[in-house]
Amino acid sequence: MINSFQRRLPTLMVTMLCTLGILVNGCSSTPSSDFEQQVLQVIRNNPEVILESVQAYQEQQQNQLSQARSSFLQQMKTQPRAIIGDSPTLGAADAEIVLVEFSDFQCPFCRRAHGTIREFMNRHQDQVTLVFKHLPLSQIHSEALPAAKASWAAQQQGKFWEYQNALFEGQDDLGEALYEAIAISLGLDLEQFNRDRNSDGAIAAIEQDLQLARVLGISGTPFFIMNGETLSGAVDLSTLEETLAEVIARE
Repeated sequence: MINSFQRRLPTLMVTMLCTLGILVNGCSSTPSSDFEQQVLQVIRNNPEVILESVQAYQEQQQNQLSQARSSFLQQMKTQPRAIIGDSPTLGAADAEIVLVEFSDFQCPFCRRAHGTIREFMNRHQDQVTLVFKHLPLSQIHSEALPAAKASWAAQQQGKFWEYQNALFEGQDDLGEALYEAIAISLGLDLEQFNRDRNSDGAIAAIEQDLQLARVLGISGTPFFIMNGETLSGAVDLSTLEETLAEVIARE
């Protein structure tokens, strides 16, 4: 049986050949069937070369990811404000201990983690600065992006955290009716709210967070980074407490 990786090998080989400069007359994004057959023949005749090329490519990608994460974590220590940017924050103003959260409003694990994070921040709001980053997994969660846009619009009126909490509490009912109902309950200017959530600004802000997640190789939610320590999934309170203790001991 041919698996998905094997089906992708012709395309991968075309990319490799282009990169190596073997195709001196240019490289088309839609190679001819004859050329694909030639590539397949190369694969059949030289399977070990293909494996080595794939391994080298994977190592290169991993090295790039490691460098990107290392740079991010260093910047998190030396220039936390640059990492925070315009993202909503909660807790300590000094940003000496920063907890960055990548989250999706339609993710059930994010909802579970939300309660834990709230309890953790209630305990350590004088020590820890919580930073929220959007990571809507639109491929599997149809309401993740609209919910993120709605929360961004609430942020423009100073009500992000209240709106965020209401979204997680109403996760089973995400949709237009809920977005407006929450806005009304929080006393938001509804005309501005609707204008903001459908604006280019909302898209740009969320895309900036998505780009950061891509650079760091984050593909799942929830994901947390606390002063260099990474945590994924619906972490429990004890894990957060242990991580904070480690960060404090190291600083």
